[in-house]
Amino acid sequence: MPRVIPHVAMRPLWRCRNCGAEWPCQPARLSLLSEYRGNRTALLIYLATLMAEARDQFAQLHDQAVPPDLTDRFITWARARSRD
Repeated sequence: MPRVIPHVAMRPLWRCRNCGAEWPCQPARLSLLSEYRGNRTALLIYLATLMAEARDQFAQLHDQAVPPDLTDRFITWARARSRD
């Protein structure tokens, strides 16, 4: 039976341990949305905490070269969609 590797962050690079994409990758996002179903606020707090950790690690690794898209990458996608 093949070993299943979860879509989790590989720190301090913040790439997916499974697929190598920037974390949170699409499968990780779907997993997080499922895990935090009904508690979007807790998900956003969790993601903001991870984003702060990633920002600090990027700053240490790359001499202040923090990716400008961290908010989109960690937070924006998880906000509740408005129902117009």
